[in-house]
Amino acid sequence: MPADLSAADALALRMTSLLLRPHPSTRPAGVAEVVEWFGAMQAQDLASGLWSLGARLPGRTIGDVQAALERREALRTWPMRGTVHLVPPADARWMLELTGVRSLAGAATRRVQLGLTDADADRAVDVLGAALAGGGRLTRAQCLATLRAAGLATDGQRGYHLLWYASVRGVTCVAPNVGTDQTFALLDEWAPDARKLERDEALTLLAHRYVRGHGPVTAREFAGWSGLTLTDARRGLAAADDVLSTVRVDGEPMHIDAALADAPRTSLDDVVALPGFDEYLLGYRDRALMLDPAHQAAVVPGNNGIFQATVVRAGRVVGVWKRKVGRAAVTITIQPLTPTATVERARVEQALERYADFLGLPPRFDWLT
Repeated sequence: MPADLSAADALALRMTSLLLRPHPSTRPAGVAEVVEWFGAMQAQDLASGLWSLGARLPGRTIGDVQAALERREALRTWPMRGTVHLVPPADARWMLELTGVRSLAGAATRRVQLGLTDADADRAVDVLGAALAGGGRLTRAQCLATLRAAGLATDGQRGYHLLWYASVRGVTCVAPNVGTDQTFALLDEWAPDARKLERDEALTLLAHRYVRGHGPVTAREFAGWSGLTLTDARRGLAAADDVLSTVRVDGEPMHIDAALADAPRTSLDDVVALPGFDEYLLGYRDRALMLDPAHQAAVVPGNNGIFQATVVRAGRVVGVWKRKVGRAAVTITIQPLTPTATVERARVEQALERYADFLGLPPRFDWLT
């Protein structure tokens, strides 16, 4: 009989799965281990992606994380939902084949809207493949200039679509920035040791990684995160059953990593500062456990998909924050969404000091209320 969990218990398990509090079976040593734990981590905004890693690697700096990405401990591409994620290099190809291919289904319609043809898209793949061959690495601007030189239009959203298409096709990937410039490389050259998995193996592995990095979760949550059909999501979870356990949260069956099944229940009172684009919120469709609907507008103003950085206490969003990086300090503006006592403000500032330390700058705090 599945164990019955309260919402508080479920939140504590989720924060543990998300590596935002100590986990009984893992202590990631670096970027590669964190990214492999999740399978894929939201990284459409690079600065957010860097802090998503830093928040889970105490004591590391932004320079440490950037160096790890330069060592190819993880790479960025569009494996699912048309969104950039950090993934293990060896797993990028099978993930693109499993989940990225679903993004291609609507690509032809999008090209019609942009005034591009299928031949244009395939030509772009060939052009970029040739330009990057031999270990080349081009900035986004250089890639677009190369496409234009080949007679392909890149104005409007056309350039973005062609760069996206080449990556989802498994030809290119996003390499680390050079300065502030995004760069691209050939996937086969940046990640030559591609892991080969049959489709059912891939479904099983992705299901396990999603659950261990986010559980407790339902099959619908896995489908929403991965972009897979609900049928495939259930298939993957069923195949991973030997490494998963089932619990009931407010009467609803959910999956957790088997390593957490017998973990002692501990109270949750941690305060953490997270970037806007983090698996903490973007890893779920139903965010009610973590986010009060009354605070939705503050976290996603205009409901436009742009998430604000959050302050989280006991697993729940209690504030949002913004940062302005200067030469001598980082100014952090905090907007509480719940009443905060003086002692609570001290804990929030302590959590945000970790971010300042990550940047290697002293913090300056500005409270809006």
